[in-house]
This record gives sequence, C-alpha cells and structure tokens, in this order.
Amino acid sequence: MVKIGNFLFHYRNILLPVIFLLILVPAPELLPNPTLALVIGLGISILGQLIRFLTIGLVYIIRGGQNRKIHAEGLVTTGIFSHCRNPLYVGNVLVGIGMGVASNSVLFFSVITPVIIFVYIAIISAEENFLRGKFGAAFDEYAKKVNRWIPDLRGIGKTFEAHEFAWKRVLLKEYNSTFTGTMLGLMLILKAWYQHPAQYGNFEEILPTFGLVVLAVTVVYLFIKFLKKDPSA
Repeated sequence: MVKIGNFLFHYRNILLPVIFLLILVPAPELLPNPTLALVIGLGISILGQLIRFLTIGLVYIIRGGQNRKIHAEGLVTTGIFSHCRNPLYVGNVLVGIGMGVASNSVLFFSVITPVIIFVYIAIISAEENFLRGKFGAAFDEYAKKVNRWIPDLRGIGKTFEAHEFAWKRVLLKEYNSTFTGTMLGLMLILKAWYQHPAQYGNFEEILPTFGLVVLAVTVVYLFIKFLKKDPSA
C-alpha cells in the first residue's frame, strides 16, 4: 500500500482532475430528484472544503510534497491536527463523495467515489510511513492520541481560542482548489438543468446568467492569484 501511495502522490495532480471529469459521463441517475442530489452532494462538498479552510486557517502544515515526493519539515500536532491526523485529506474525501452525489450518477458514485477514497487511503499510508520513519517515537505517540480519519471534537473550542485564524493564508493557499471545486459544482448544476428542462426550464435561457457567474468566479480567482504573486500583498 505504501508503494501505491507514493505512486499516487507523485501523479495525484494529474489523476484526480481526470477522475473528476468522469462526473460528466452520461450514466443512470442515482436519485430520482436531481435537486435533492445537488443539495445533498454540494452540501457535503462544502463541508469538506470548510474542513480544509479551518485546518489551514489555524495551523499551516508544510507537507505538500517536494519534487512530487512526500515531504514534511516538521511534525504538526496542533490546530485541527490535534483532533484528526489527516484533516486535509478528510476534507478532500468529503469533497469527492459530495461531488459524486451531486453528479447524480450511479457510475460515478458507485465506481469512481470508491476509487477516490482508495487513492487517499493509499496516500495516507505512504505519508504516515514517511512520518514514522522521520519522527519515530514522536509520531507513534501522536498516532496513539489522535485518530487517522474520524475527528475527535473534544476540546475544539480551546483549539480555536489558542489560534488566530489566518484568513489571508486560507485565501492564498486554497484559491486553486476552491476555484476548481466551484467550477465543477457549477458544471454539475448546468448538467442537471440540461438533463431536466421540464423541471428547471429552458436550458438556453440560463446560459447568459451562468456565463456571468463563471466570469465573476474567474475574476475573483485571477485577483487572488495576482495577490499571491504580489510580494506587498
């Protein structure tokens, strides 16, 4: 599993976008009510993204890889990491599950969603193997106290009191994934509208409004990207 995780970590930036694009492949519907699928699915995805926001906003972890290989400068055990060992990946899995439900696709939810979960199980196995090798007993002690997947919310209030939330860091670190997730969510809404004109109305009539929303989201994305490059920001 560790070898698989290292491989998937190396190619995750290529594999995951391709997997998510399969959401748009025509397939039997998961739920008879497309609106319900969108509400439940996008709600789960937003929860996953909020977990990522909270994690990064409280304590930033430099564990994004180096030369596309697993890397960690230090063992971070504070902030949300004191409640769950892998909160960022928990957020990613929730985003994946949510998009699967929102796609209202039996194919995506029953086949691709388990693949996404497996990808993160393998990556976590590889990362924790690296951390155990680098930090030894310190990581083992941390692993005994904190769950790998399920957050333990006891003491979460004290965690928030102990840290100042860094909104700017969240914006600069999460703008890319937030933009991608937002665009994917908009595509799923457009897909549902296209497939159910009797329920939502004429598909072509909403295209101008949809285009303006996409434009607005893109402008915000480009503005934040500019701020990230501007050293005075």
